[in-house]
Amino acid sequence: MDIKQAKFVVSNSSVSKCPRPDKPEYAFIGRSNVGKSSLINMLVNSKSLAKTSGKPGKTQLINHFLINEEWYLVDLPGYGFAKVPQTEKKKWEKFIREYIIKRENLYCLFVLVDIRHEPQMVDLEFIEWLGISFIPFSIIFTKADKLKPEEIEPKVEAYKKVLLEKWESLPDIFVSSADKFMGKAEILEFIDKVNKENR
Repeated sequence: MDIKQAKFVVSNSSVSKCPRPDKPEYAFIGRSNVGKSSLINMLVNSKSLAKTSGKPGKTQLINHFLINEEWYLVDLPGYGFAKVPQTEKKKWEKFIREYIIKRENLYCLFVLVDIRHEPQMVDLEFIEWLGISFIPFSIIFTKADKLKPEEIEPKVEAYKKVLLEKWESLPDIFVSSADKFMGKAEILEFIDKVNKENR
């Protein structure tokens, strides 16, 4: 898939204010500071479509971007650590979960995981909730360039092993690096394939 156009549509904190659900939608979520905005910018060939920050908790709304006039890419707030009040965090969690459950045109939720770290309980619990809720999702490991090439596969395999303790089968898994453009072709190919299957 070649991305020729990516434009911002709307930011909001309510699923009822999202664009009409008449196009396929792919949302990106992960713990704060997992490299979500950098990955999104890499996928759409932009340096500034999604706002990046070294400070966790930068994304605080549901952000819709229209890609090639054909499908929506959605940047969701991160979960886990962020230097914001607990009341704000609870508010985010409520509207994020509402969006995930109620958005009928959500074809896939990409859960981003920092490949450098051991499996984190906050990620595993969120992934388990997706399964219980029958939400289609894939996992994208980020920041693969921070590891030596020979370290990548063992990290992925170790994560799969933990998931298989509770899952009978695994979702699609991608390995990425926003700095090295790693995983870009595979993720966009996957989106293109899902779009074609659902036409």
